[in-house]
Amino acid sequence: MNLQAKLLLSALCVGALPVAQAADFEEFGRVVRVTPQVEQVNRPRQECRTEYVQVQQPQQQRSAGGAIIGGIAGALLGNQVGGGSGRSAATAAGAIAGAITGDRLDNNGGNSGGGVQEQAVKQCRTVDHWESRNNGYEVTYDYRGRNYTSLMSYDPGQRVRLRVSVEPAQQ
Repeated sequence: MNLQAKLLLSALCVGALPVAQAADFEEFGRVVRVTPQVEQVNRPRQECRTEYVQVQQPQQQRSAGGAIIGGIAGALLGNQVGGGSGRSAATAAGAIAGAITGDRLDNNGGNSGGGVQEQAVKQCRTVDHWESRNNGYEVTYDYRGRNYTSLMSYDPGQRVRLRVSVEPAQQ
């Protein structure tokens, strides 16, 4: 093949290249409207607070040992004080006074527990927490006098880049 034929063949190939690539090209469309696609999402959370409540303390068991020992000691002391018929009355009075004193000493002065005490109680509950989340954008754009709508992941601004594909019609 001579040089002229090679140059002619190369020129034909290079000339045919834009025709083959002209099937797909990029253009721009004018954006008419952009509508954010927003959804509501529930993200529940815990809310806690501390309350103070009155709690009844359990009563302690009372002991009879102090009353018995106190009664015996009081009777012995009362018996030493009196004389004649007064001795019996003094013994009885000493026994009663000793029993009361021994009971109070053994059982903390008559306080047997059962009091009321404040106690902290943590109260928690789950509450709904709604958030708005953007899922994308519904974009309406004009291309050659017709409006088209497409969902996009971003806001394209004033114009949108379009990929245009051209194919011959089938008969």
